[in-house]
Amino acid sequence: MAGQQAAAALLERLGRWAIPIGAAITGLQYSMYDVQGGHRAVLFDRIRGVLPEPVGEGTHFLVPWLQRAILMDVRTRPRNIATNTGSKDMQMVSLTLRVLHRPDYSQVPLIYQNLGLDYDERVLPSIGNEVLKAIVAQFDAGELITQRELVSHRIREDLMKRAKEFNIVLEDVSITHLTFGQDFTKAVEQKQIAQQEAERARFVVEMAEQEKQAAIIRAEGEAQAAELISGSLQKAGMGLVELRRIEASKEIAGTLANAKNVSYLPSGKGGLLLNVGNA
Repeated sequence: MAGQQAAAALLERLGRWAIPIGAAITGLQYSMYDVQGGHRAVLFDRIRGVLPEPVGEGTHFLVPWLQRAILMDVRTRPRNIATNTGSKDMQMVSLTLRVLHRPDYSQVPLIYQNLGLDYDERVLPSIGNEVLKAIVAQFDAGELITQRELVSHRIREDLMKRAKEFNIVLEDVSITHLTFGQDFTKAVEQKQIAQQEAERARFVVEMAEQEKQAAIIRAEGEAQAAELISGSLQKAGMGLVELRRIEASKEIAGTLANAKNVSYLPSGKGGLLLNVGNA
């Protein structure tokens, strides 16, 4: 009987403490929050509003009901910005940028207060189109091709300045796509074909000129050879011709002498062998 009374008393005491202990555990759970890696927390206070200091990674405490933690992703993320605009010479240009962006860590509360969690959706497309249209309008279509690095540099500088006004950091800006309207593309193709035809014509002209020079050189060489032969004949008279004839006769006679089954019958006193003998 005494044991039952003791147990009942214990249960009564536990019952009195159960509700406060449960409330304390629940309150402790609601007063703790975790900030994961790559995130920052913004505290909203029902009395003071958004607190100016961001909360870093780790486990932190707040006042339940009075305060609420909003987590913001501060990791670098890519985004494409596309636009169609006109160049300085009124050619339509289709341009796409790839932007790597993140919020300024120290200004996360201000970004949330002014722009919300989707700050990038609200800001980047508008300022991206604004900068692209302003820069592209300063260049001709041809310059956008030949001076692409300069155009990309100008866009990068101006876009970073505009994004900084909204506390957004752009870590990289690059042109990934650049095309023109059909009329300009067709004109470029025709120009390339004309340049190729001009190069081909120039090559044909150069070849003809080279052939002409070669013919002139050959003619000059033949003329010089003829002059040398003519001069030699004038100096030596017919003796040079007779010498060449005798040398040829000796060569023919030697060939016939070495040939088998070949007989040579001189046709007269002036025959070949007679002449050889005389020589």
